[in-house]
Amino acid sequence: MTMIKKPEALWLSVSPALRGFNRPILNTLSRQTSIAEWHYHQTIDEPMCLETALVLLHDYLKDKEQPMHLLGHGTSGLIGLLYARRHPERVRSLTLLSVAAYPAVDWQAHYYVQLHLLPCCRETLLTQMVYTLFGHQSRPIAKRFLSILEQDLQTSLSPHTLYKRTHIAPVQLSLPVLVCGGQDDVIIDPSLLSGWRSHFDSDKPSSIPQEIWNSPGGRYFFHYFYPEQTQQRILKFWQKITHPQTALVSI
Repeated sequence: MTMIKKPEALWLSVSPALRGFNRPILNTLSRQTSIAEWHYHQTIDEPMCLETALVLLHDYLKDKEQPMHLLGHGTSGLIGLLYARRHPERVRSLTLLSVAAYPAVDWQAHYYVQLHLLPCCRETLLTQMVYTLFGHQSRPIAKRFLSILEQDLQTSLSPHTLYKRTHIAPVQLSLPVLVCGGQDDVIIDPSLLSGWRSHFDSDKPSSIPQEIWNSPGGRYFFHYFYPEQTQQRILKFWQKITHPQTALVSI
């Protein structure tokens, strides 16, 4: 009888429209470790409530035998961060992709700021967001990405709306944290990412790694364009937790 290995890591997804950008990194990680994917789908008629997602995530994790590695991009990473603050005993490590030290910052916050400032229509602004998030693209691909962004505005758990943008203060954790971003990202640029350094827990034991890594490119969705490099950096970080005596010094 073949034994099914229980997942050691959990990829969080609260943005259904963006799931396709997670596939490459999930595929590469799944070849090296057992990883599950947790989804939260919100309908158009539901109020945006981070608390509901946090309760449902805990319902999923509370009966697991061992703490799990949590990973998430953007707002999904924000959910992982808030959950780790509330239930650190259930989290073996936390990997945040495109999450600033002020974790409510995401592409939608950037979009709504621009919507208030610029006298242009929604489609024009979303087209500009495509180039901001993905760089120059052919017209067919740009239209496809624009459609994905439109869907994300309607179905994701982003705490921002046309009428209100949410501010969340930095969160300090005493558990392993890896923060990753794209070197050329203009939403969570390297200066925003480096802001994590002042909020890492300086009183934690030295055996608990808390690190920042910049992908060489890929912008806001760097894990989609650089899945192998991102996977390698995540696995290297996990090795420090599992085998701290043999871990390499991070770059």
